[in-house]
This record gives sequence, structure tokens and C-alpha cells, in this order.
Amino acid sequence: MASGKLVALALMALLGCVAGYGSTPSYPPPPSSTPPPSGGYPNPSTPSYPPPPSSAPPSSTPPPAAGYPNPGTPSSPPPSPAAPASARPTPPPRAPVLKIGHYRKTCYKAEQIVRDAVKKAVYANRGIGAGLIRLFFHDCFVRGCDASVLLDPTSANAQPEKLGIPNFPSLRGFEVIDAAKAALEKACPGIVSCADIVAFAGRDASVILSNGKVNFNMPSGRYDGRVSIANETLFNLPPPFATLQLLKDMFASKGLSTDEMVTLSGAHTVGISHCSSFSDRLPANASDPSSMDAKLAKSVQRQCNKTGDPTVVQDVVSPSFLDKQYYQNVLKRKVLFNSDAALQSPETINEVRLNARISGRWEKKFKAAMVKMGSIEVKSSATGEIRKQCRFVN
Repeated sequence: MASGKLVALALMALLGCVAGYGSTPSYPPPPSSTPPPSGGYPNPSTPSYPPPPSSAPPSSTPPPAAGYPNPGTPSSPPPSPAAPASARPTPPPRAPVLKIGHYRKTCYKAEQIVRDAVKKAVYANRGIGAGLIRLFFHDCFVRGCDASVLLDPTSANAQPEKLGIPNFPSLRGFEVIDAAKAALEKACPGIVSCADIVAFAGRDASVILSNGKVNFNMPSGRYDGRVSIANETLFNLPPPFATLQLLKDMFASKGLSTDEMVTLSGAHTVGISHCSSFSDRLPANASDPSSMDAKLAKSVQRQCNKTGDPTVVQDVVSPSFLDKQYYQNVLKRKVLFNSDAALQSPETINEVRLNARISGRWEKKFKAAMVKMGSIEVKSSATGEIRKQCRFVN
């Protein structure tokens, strides 16, 4: 990740919250005059983004199981005789098996406590819900679902994830997680991880914003990570000007399919975006079939002419509801980002059409994709902890 290679993963910055609504942050604009290099990666001359990964072809021989030399490779030496038990290396700890109702015996009101905190915040400002869904995505895509995105800067680490370009200052919902954690520490101290709170909050926000249509069980049992590095956000979170190939690569690196990428992109049906995140698509290009709808482009251009870095809603039809409208917007070219327009590709357009036309189809797929995303690189008790405060390691 931070090794200088770009990990080959929509969201894209799924959602966030500025002035109360989820937003995509202010990214360095993509180069306008120089086409991106092959593979759809950002131009390596853009200082904020790392170079694409090596183009060297992968080995045709898959690695053997358990890390032993492949017995079918003539040059491979035979395995060494088994070492004494005392000399054998300790195997890495297994990730915990997440399960529904993990806190049923240890803190049976855990999910209800989180739900109450989310309801209070989202009923007061629906945009906070968009921020909580995006917070879950941004947590899981960098070092796994371990609440590393919640950590504040300290003297030991002045640049945690929340200060990375995709996260600051647009990421929102931290105060909701703090409120839920404070209530949980009173009810059952030291039991519920911040990572699980983030996952529950993303689920509960989805329920509220969809008027109950996206309602599902979220498995739990995650541990909180101790490492958080701002620069890793650039390697792991898709930018709004990502091509289809870059989106596929970045989602695949997290174990998510192209179809799941299309599904999770639907979260762009709520929230708002900074104008700087799609300035490369203004004004609309009439000769480009993937260009923004001319009427929408004219409208957002007018809103974006204000001083500073103003914001606009991502879905002009139903900006406050988590629904399948996003896919209808993609078909009508009424989307803001290049990463949205990229779904018009022949490779993904059929899924877009099905999601747009079949009632309930996208909601069902979104629930499954959220659960799968929540299992990315979860920590074990040996590699993580249960934080007392979500903003600081113990």
C-alpha cells in the first residue's frame, strides 16, 4: 500500500458530509491536457497520486498451498525435514470469524445503542447518514475494517488517515461514533469495538435513508487497528476521476468483484460533492457521448461559480434517499464524476440497466455488498484491540 505501488479496487469516495451532507472531497484535479497512461491510472506526473504498479506479467505458476515449494517445479528443492516444535515459527493469527449477534451475551443492547445514536443524528440531519455510509467504506478500504479512520493526530502520529486527501475535510459522522461509544462504555465497558460501531452505523444509516428498504443484519466481532497513515488513503480509495479499469483494479484488490463495485457505486445517490471533484467534466463536451448532460452541466456550473469550493447534490432527483435513482442518472448522463460515467462502459452497462429497471434488485445486492465489504482485512485479538476511546489507541 505505502510501498509506492498503487494497489490494483466505487466508491471512489462513496459518501461524506459537508454542511450536513455526504460529499466527495476536494481532490487534486486530473490532468486535462495529457491522457492517463495505459491501465486507466492517474497520470504519474500528478504529485498527489502514486505511479501505477509494475507492468511485469504475473507468474504462470500459482503459489503452492501453505507456502511450501511447488513439488511440480523441477528446480524446487524438496521440503526440509520438519523442525522441532520449539523451533517452528508461530503461524500468523487468524482473523476472527464475524457473526451476527456477536454481542448477544456480552452486551446484548450493543446494536440498539448504536442504532439510537444514528437515529438521533440522521433524523436531525439526513446528510449525516450519507457521511456514516461513506465513513464505513473509507475505513474498510484502508487497512481493513478496523476503525483506523477514526484515529486523531497525536505527537506520535501527526498524519492519520482522517487527514488524507480523500478524507479531509469532507469525511463526516465522527461525532455519532463518539456518542455511540460513550453510551456503550457506560453499558458494557471494554466490550464493543469501534470498528463494529462504524459497521453498525453504516448499516443503520442505510436503513433510515432507504426508508427501510435496505435493512439487513451486519456480522460483528471486529477488533480495532493501531496503525493509521494518511498517505495510504491515496493508494486505496478510488478518486472521482477514476476510469473503469482503475475502479475494477482497486475493488478487486479488496476482494470485491466488478459487479459489487457497480453495486456499491449506487451509494452516490445520496450526499453532495465539492465542485473541484468534477471540474474536469465542466463545461460539458457535446461531442463526447459520456459527457455530462448539458442541462445538468449548465446548472452545476452556475452553482460552482461561487467563491471557494462550493458543493452540489450528487443526485438531482432524490438527493436525500438511498435508492436506485443513481442508475437511472448514469443512463441519462446526469452524474457528476468520471467514475460514475465510467459505468456506461459495455462491460458494466447491463448491470446499470437492470438496477435501474428492476424494483428491489439493487437494494438486495447492496445489502450483500455492504456485508462483504465489512469483512475486508478484519483484525484479530493478536493484531488489534478494543479501544476505550475511538479517537485514540489504548
